[in-house]
Amino acid sequence: MDIQWPKKQRDLHNHHFDSTVWDDVSFRDDDIVISTYAKAGTTWTQQIVSQLIFNGEEGLEVAEMSPWVDLRVPPKEVKLPPLEAQKHRRFMKTHLPVDALVFSPKARYLYIGRDGRDVVWSMYNHHVNANEKWYGALNETPGRVGPPIERPPADVRQYFVDWLDKDGHPFWPFWDNARSWWAIRDLPNVKFIHFECLKRDMPGEIRGIAEFLGIPIDESKWDTILEHCSFDYMKQHATKSVPLGGAFWDAGAQVFINKGVNGRWRDVLSDEDSRRYENMAVEELGPDCARWFKTGEGI
Repeated sequence: MDIQWPKKQRDLHNHHFDSTVWDDVSFRDDDIVISTYAKAGTTWTQQIVSQLIFNGEEGLEVAEMSPWVDLRVPPKEVKLPPLEAQKHRRFMKTHLPVDALVFSPKARYLYIGRDGRDVVWSMYNHHVNANEKWYGALNETPGRVGPPIERPPADVRQYFVDWLDKDGHPFWPFWDNARSWWAIRDLPNVKFIHFECLKRDMPGEIRGIAEFLGIPIDESKWDTILEHCSFDYMKQHATKSVPLGGAFWDAGAQVFINKGVNGRWRDVLSDEDSRRYENMAVEELGPDCARWFKTGEGI
């Protein structure tokens, strides 16, 4: 079958993004790319992949080993040489939509989805706890394109309304990301994972990921792998998996790995708010895609 592989169509730049970094990545046959819109289980999936690659090893510096390639800080000349020097199977992350990404047939892509309302609640925790170092890195490092990222409002509902009204504000568009990945879900080197499914059956999901990546599971290490991928373990060892060991949050790395709980928005959003989100999701994504992002079902 003649596969039509995605082609990069544009670049994205803002306070976080420099999508051109991907232009200079030299792909290897066994590369792994972990993708989400954001706050949908990226760090969790990086931990899972690291445990599969390194067979349950303790103390892995996952944040250093698995860079966010399209983050503009540090610049590509600083970020890419250590990535090129890695000898182990590489696993990188992205928050780009497919049409702004250099997509390689050599790589294996894991896309993690989550209900947009849960994404916003996790994003708010991430944003409201960020310190001056975070704002300085994003806003004051040379090369930023567009306006700076500003402090969030005190009201999380207002944060959600702004995110919905301005499609992903103040980070980046949600619907484009969701649509672009949904469109390539049937490619042989793409696997979809849903946050809710990971919560419900982490062992089964990890086995599915291992099979997709072609990594045989050492059953003698299985219990250790599961322990190291648990929320409690990641919370206790957050400095290993959070960028710069959590230096961008005064409360430390643990605040980055917050609660891992879905549905917190139910106590804040009105029925009308939720209906508006769900109706917009169907309008923007179509019913099948909207259903998958809400529940993880239908793929």
